[in-house]
Amino acid sequence: MDYPLLNVFWTTMWIFLWVLWLMLLFRVIGDMFRDDSLNGWAKAGWCVFVIVLPFLGVFVYLMARGSGMGRREMKRAEQAEEELREFVRGTAATGHADELSRLVELKNHGDITAEEYERAKAKVLAA
Repeated sequence: MDYPLLNVFWTTMWIFLWVLWLMLLFRVIGDMFRDDSLNGWAKAGWCVFVIVLPFLGVFVYLMARGSGMGRREMKRAEQAEEELREFVRGTAATGHADELSRLVELKNHGDITAEEYERAKAKVLAA
């Protein structure tokens, strides 16, 4: 083995920095395309800047629009969480209502007795 330990360290460091750079680049590009406040021309301009001069473009983007990246990400996360909560509330409420209406139909058609209806209703409301 003719690869000294220090060379292993430097190689590992360069690979780490390369992966870090790619993550930063994709994060900036993703933020660019998700931002609704930028119009199409501004997005195209930033893309050209980031593609033609990647290091300078990313660093200028971070200086110019970096403070808003966190706020936009937090806003998207809060919106996604609220949509999930609304979905769960709607699904849970609809599930109980549908089940109770199905039980009423079964009771009205004579498929189940009043006692069976009360037991099933208690199960649905307890869940």
